[in-house]
Amino acid sequence: MVSPSYFPGEPDLIGNGTHQAALHERARAATREQFGRGVFVRAVVEVSNFCRENCAYCGMRRDNRALHRYRAQHEQLAELLIEHRPASVTDVNIQAGEDPVAVRKIVLPLIRTLRRETSLGISVCLGSLTPELYAELFAAGASIYIMKFEVGDAASYERLEAPGTLTERLRHIRHLAANGWKVSSGFIAGLRGQTAADLAQNLRLADELPLHGCSVSPFVPGENTPLAGDPTSNANWTLNCMAALRLMRPDWVIPAVSALNLAVDDGYRRGLRAGANLTTMNLTPTDLREDYVIYKRERFIMTEERVLNAIAAEGLTPSRQSLADFYRGAAREVAATVPA
Repeated sequence: MVSPSYFPGEPDLIGNGTHQAALHERARAATREQFGRGVFVRAVVEVSNFCRENCAYCGMRRDNRALHRYRAQHEQLAELLIEHRPASVTDVNIQAGEDPVAVRKIVLPLIRTLRRETSLGISVCLGSLTPELYAELFAAGASIYIMKFEVGDAASYERLEAPGTLTERLRHIRHLAANGWKVSSGFIAGLRGQTAADLAQNLRLADELPLHGCSVSPFVPGENTPLAGDPTSNANWTLNCMAALRLMRPDWVIPAVSALNLAVDDGYRRGLRAGANLTTMNLTPTDLREDYVIYKRERFIMTEERVLNAIAAEGLTPSRQSLADFYRGAAREVAATVPA
C-alpha cells in the first residue's frame, strides 16, 4: 500500500534510467490498486477560441492577431454528442478560451441539452468566470470544473501573463470546490528556467488545494506567442511529476494529455504507465480543430482509434463508469463514514 505521506525528492522529479523506471512502476501499481484496469474515457469539444486573457504560453492569447477566431454552433455539437459519440465515451469536457459570450450562448444551452438527452458526465474548462456564471453552469448540469494554476509561484505566474494573479486563480478554485464542484487543476512542466524545486512547489500547491484530480502538461512552445522560440520540455519531467502525483494522491484522477505525444514518441502510453487513468478523445468538428491552437496547429489529435489503441496496448480497458458517477460514489462513501 502506498503511503499517503509520500513527497518526491529531486531524483524522483528529474531522474531517468533505473530510478525513473522504479518510480513509474510504483505509480502504475498504485493506480491499479486504486482503480483496477479501468481507464476513464472522455470526449472534448472545443467550442470557442476567443479569449480575453493574454497568457504567454498559449496560442489563443488575445494579442494573437493571426488566429482566425470561431464560436461553434450549439446544434452541431449537440447532434455530434447525442447521435454520433463513440460508445466508449462516458463523459464530455466542454472547453473554450476565456469567452463569457460563448458560455452564455453555446455552453449553457449545450449542457442543458446533454443533461436532458444523455447520461454523460459533464466537465467544463472555461477559465475564470463570475460566481453567478459558475452557479448557472452547475445548475444546468455540469459537475466537474477544470481550472489549471499552471505554475505555483506568483512571480512566474505574473511573468507568464497567466489569468489575473495566482492568488485570484486559487481563490476561484477554492470557491468552486466550496460550491459543490469537483475541481481538477494542473500545471506545466519544463518552462524556461524551471527547476526541480519549482516542480516540487507545483506539486505541493496541488496537494494543498481542494482538488479531485490534477494534470501535468509538458511545455510545448505555442505559435505566435512570446515563448515560441523556447525548446519543448524534457518529457521525463512531465512523466515523473505524473508518477509523483499518483504516489502522493492515489485516489486522484490524473489525465494523460495529448501534448505528451508532441514531447516524446509514445508519450501518451508512457503517461498511462506513469499513473494516468483518464484519456480524452477529440470530438471537436474537423473544420474547427485547426483554429483551437493551445500549442501548435499540427497538434497530436487523440482520435477514438488512438485512445482505444493506447488503452489496449497497455493492457487496460475503458471504464464503464463516468467520472461524474465515480465522484458521486466517492462522495457517498465519505458521507457514510461520517457519524450522524
